[in-house]
Amino acid sequence: MEYRSWVYEDIFSVAELEKRCFSDPWSFQMLADTFFGANTLTVAAVEGGKTAGYAFAVAAGEEADLANIAVDPAARRRGTARALLACLEEKARAAGVKKMFLEVRVSNAPAMALYLKAGYVGRYARPRYYGDGEDALVMEKFL
Repeated sequence: MEYRSWVYEDIFSVAELEKRCFSDPWSFQMLADTFFGANTLTVAAVEGGKTAGYAFAVAAGEEADLANIAVDPAARRRGTARALLACLEEKARAAGVKKMFLEVRVSNAPAMALYLKAGYVGRYARPRYYGDGEDALVMEKFL
């Protein structure tokens, strides 16, 4: 598995993977707009020329928000999400980020387990954060 920064062409495969992994996916346009942001940090997991997963965050000074992380269902349970998260955190550190935040659905136990193992701590809930009314748990990690 190769881990690298996104190139523009990756947005097409990332948008498709978004649709397969999330009930409320980011649109191609939202991903493209974020990709061109000066403070966007990206990582793609590529295997056999295909995007197996991706992660991205938006940095603001010493803080960054993990916007999304996803792994193709066929590539799960192989440490890909853990590696994507570690690569993204390293990029954030190199950019001067001291603290990462993220929001995770309260029903997403596998994602919460990943974040807890990576050193994130739950801080508070955001009621009805998602479009379908589900709450989010806000987590943070000092880098």
